[in-house]
Amino acid sequence: MTITRTSHPTLPLADRAASLVGSVIDSSTSLLAGQTHDIVRLAMGSPAREAIPAAALAEVAPAAIGAGSADAFDYAATEGDPALREALLAMLEGTSDATTADRLTITAGGMQGLDLANKLFVDPGDLVAVESPTYTNGSATALSYQARLLEVPVDHEGMVVEQLRALGEARGRPKVIYTIPTFQNPSGATMSRARREALLELAREWGSVVVDDDPYRMLGFADEEVPSLHELADGDPLVFSVRTFSKIIAPGLRVGWVDTDPSLQPLLINAKQAMDTCTNLPMQRLVAAFLQAGHLQEHVAVQRQEYRRRKEAMQQALAEHLSDVARWTDPEGGFFLWVTLEGGGADGGPPDTEALFPVALAEGVAYIPGNAFSAEGRFPDALRLCFASTPPDRIHEGVRRLRVALDRMGTGA
Repeated sequence: MTITRTSHPTLPLADRAASLVGSVIDSSTSLLAGQTHDIVRLAMGSPAREAIPAAALAEVAPAAIGAGSADAFDYAATEGDPALREALLAMLEGTSDATTADRLTITAGGMQGLDLANKLFVDPGDLVAVESPTYTNGSATALSYQARLLEVPVDHEGMVVEQLRALGEARGRPKVIYTIPTFQNPSGATMSRARREALLELAREWGSVVVDDDPYRMLGFADEEVPSLHELADGDPLVFSVRTFSKIIAPGLRVGWVDTDPSLQPLLINAKQAMDTCTNLPMQRLVAAFLQAGHLQEHVAVQRQEYRRRKEAMQQALAEHLSDVARWTDPEGGFFLWVTLEGGGADGGPPDTEALFPVALAEGVAYIPGNAFSAEGRFPDALRLCFASTPPDRIHEGVRRLRVALDRMGTGA
């Protein structure tokens, strides 16, 4: 059979199509799938395969999904299945994210939460403040709604709120402030309590919505926690909190939630009904059963210890192989180290990590280049390494390979 294709040189694309930005992080999955040689994968920010509680999920699956019953495969209530909502409220009770049913809306992962926030608050041309560096997909979502981005520096205490104030007064007050306050992606920094309180005070002064994206909160290495923005805000409608089970159970579940002022729930329901009708019901039931069976607390406790061990292994490997050409962060939880190169290039200075990437990939190690975390390309000398997904021996080998790639770049080989 011959198929004749008709060419349309000027398709009637919407104006927003030009603002759709792909994810370097997500694209790395497809890129690595096409490689045939051994690669230490320090790129994608996901739990290790061995960290996913597959046996416990399989154990609760028959009762959760209902053997021989079609009930679990029907449509769900848009705001979330009652079983999951009840289990989630019980899980959060007594924590910094404790909440009430009228504030919860179940989402298809954290990314849908970010999309809903931007859909509700961002008009074309609105200014959205983002951390610099920040999570690629978070800033890309704002850009997809034709926002303008205001990049705010990050240091060891998270977003530098005083610089946010100065930038806002100079360039316009942002309508939305997007932050990852705990074990930030990609820097690993945690915003101090003082900065969290200052951010909330500034948001109230400006009337800006704070999109509080906190997926790593339960993965801290120490028992002490900084109160969440949700807790400190004490019900302030300007705080829109986004959470997910992707980092603490499994990313393939695609189940998360948003915690918002109750007045927003009808709008969230309308937005979801025009998007996906409801979050995948079998996965909602599976997560609910996992929580009800009491698996989460023990699972998270084990992972916190293991991720700390892997972070320390990565820092030891960096100290052994890159101490003369790089510096890096020391996060107290989460998944990531942020590495800034200070040498290793052909001229003695730092190489561009995008140019370094194909050399590193050929040597058998993958990472995410720093410029992926800034719409303005502010971090050509930096890169993000994920320690969570790789065991210590492979971490050490990956960092060794990274040094080989740097040495090749430095010699022009």
